[in-house]
Amino acid sequence: MNRREFIGKAAIAGVAMVSAFKLTAVQEVEAANEPSSLEHKEPIARQVFGRTGHLSTLAILGAASFWSAPQEVTDAAMELALSYGINHIDVAYDYNMAEVRLGSWISRHGHPFFLATKSSGRTARTARLDLEGSLEALHVDAIDLWQLHNLINPAEFEIVFSKGGALEAAIEARQKGMVRFIGVTGHGLTAPAMLKKALERFDFDSVSFPFNYVMMQIPQYRTDVEALLVECRKRNVAIQTFKAVVRSPWGSDTRTHNTWYKPLTEPSDIELATHWILGHDDLFLQTPADTRLASIALEAISRFKAAPTEAQMQEQVQRLGMRSLF
Repeated sequence: MNRREFIGKAAIAGVAMVSAFKLTAVQEVEAANEPSSLEHKEPIARQVFGRTGHLSTLAILGAASFWSAPQEVTDAAMELALSYGINHIDVAYDYNMAEVRLGSWISRHGHPFFLATKSSGRTARTARLDLEGSLEALHVDAIDLWQLHNLINPAEFEIVFSKGGALEAAIEARQKGMVRFIGVTGHGLTAPAMLKKALERFDFDSVSFPFNYVMMQIPQYRTDVEALLVECRKRNVAIQTFKAVVRSPWGSDTRTHNTWYKPLTEPSDIELATHWILGHDDLFLQTPADTRLASIALEAISRFKAAPTEAQMQEQVQRLGMRSLF
């Protein structure tokens, strides 16, 4: 059963899909009901999101954290994010039930934020179907930013940019007013180079890629990221980053969070990692794909003043045995 079929059944039965990394509903609800969720928060700073003109918070709420979350957890996480002034939320058609959960909130409260989603469709037909599904699940008539998701495979790359490819659907959707802006994302070590290549083929409004201290110690990755940043700044393309709080791959360790990687969990460590990223001009940081970690990250980001030193970052890497996910 695909998600499109599941949406109708979930609306009737009120059930959530189970992901490989799902916590129990009890754990999720306990996390959502922590006292801090109702306290007044320090607003997170904002900057212009590239050429869109939108004044987005430096932290973008990564709604992958709603992947398998019960609705009450999603609602609590949304209220917490809004208490920090978050005004930009990023989700994807492929994020299991995340669009459905977020859409339920939107149907009751509207969406006073910049709304972004993504499609992994490579042909115009599959991308259009994803967009239709996203609009339905999110209870909206248009998306602010629609992104071609994880475009790093060379063969898929050529399909997307060919006649009948997904880019064709994106341009058509923008012309019809179904989306306002078009972006592209990538995962893995080749992401920055592939995103730069994508910008050479089409004038995208945003890019999104993994970015953290450990990955930037990989010489080729650093070189590719720096080249991508130069291109983005020249074109006024919005720069989004994710995988901020990676500690290492899970390996054989018991998975304790809804993340694809073993994350940093101590507030002081999350603060170092997020502040290092925010010390770079023009970057936006997506919160982790776990509601508990996202709440810690939001608090840390709200306190950002300056980047940590190289010595602080090196000490963290050595103390925690941090390794690149890729």
